[in-house]
Amino acid sequence: MKRVLLTGGNGFIGTRFREAHHHNFEILSTDVDQLNILNKDKVEDALNLFKPDYVIHAAAIALTDFCNENPDKCREINVIGAVNIAEACKKTGSKMIFLSTEQVFNGNRESGPYSESDTPLPDTMYGKNKLEAENLIKDILDDYLILRFTWMFGIPERFRPLATNILWSTIETVMKGEQIKVPVYEFRGLTYINELMDQFDKIMDLPTGTYHVGSNNEKNRYDIVCHILNEMGLEYRIDELIIKDEEKYKDNPRDARLETSRAQSHGIEFSESMDAISRCIREYHLEIK
Repeated sequence: MKRVLLTGGNGFIGTRFREAHHHNFEILSTDVDQLNILNKDKVEDALNLFKPDYVIHAAAIALTDFCNENPDKCREINVIGAVNIAEACKKTGSKMIFLSTEQVFNGNRESGPYSESDTPLPDTMYGKNKLEAENLIKDILDDYLILRFTWMFGIPERFRPLATNILWSTIETVMKGEQIKVPVYEFRGLTYINELMDQFDKIMDLPTGTYHVGSNNEKNRYDIVCHILNEMGLEYRIDELIIKDEEKYKDNPRDARLETSRAQSHGIEFSESMDAISRCIREYHLEIK
């Protein structure tokens, strides 16, 4: 059985990876209490002792506003930490799998979806950190995967953290009976976390390189929120709760969608975002009868 060392093991992706693949791999899950990725010697010791075939580096500070307000602290974790992992992987011959983000494109002004050959122009510290780490990893390692994910969504599950996502935010709006403004000039891919977990083991064996991973989407954010309420049987509450925002991003539409044909050519397939949302609602019985 192959070995996987996982950083950020208590996070949104890490907890779900352990649950989905504990029978496929011997997994050493670490978080900040078990492995300080800023301590280069400790990182090397951990890899030397466990001798992983793969290191999935999911540890990061991903809060956009916090990164903008604390650039030095966040660069230390998001960049220097990743470099320490990469250098340890080089010494042990482990394959590094670096989890990156669509946000490397959030400063690009042309419309997406963006391919791996497009030049990223991030305008947030988090996006800049991830892009810098990507480039340094490529300089250090011959065997690596850089996975740029679209926006993941899911629902709360016992003992697992939940990242902010459009599906659950919409459901919370319904439960609270609050109105929200939803932009029509925002476009993002939305990927069901369980679809990612169902094929993560296959993703791990992709050839070395950078891949865009996740669902494609042609709808704007307002259309997606309306779709969620329709699928839940709450279409009659759309006018009550959802305000169409036609001003936000009007001059510079926000478009961070990823073009995913490279991963698809290796058999990595995802549902379209709208279909994935419908599937999640059905699987968790979120319809209002």
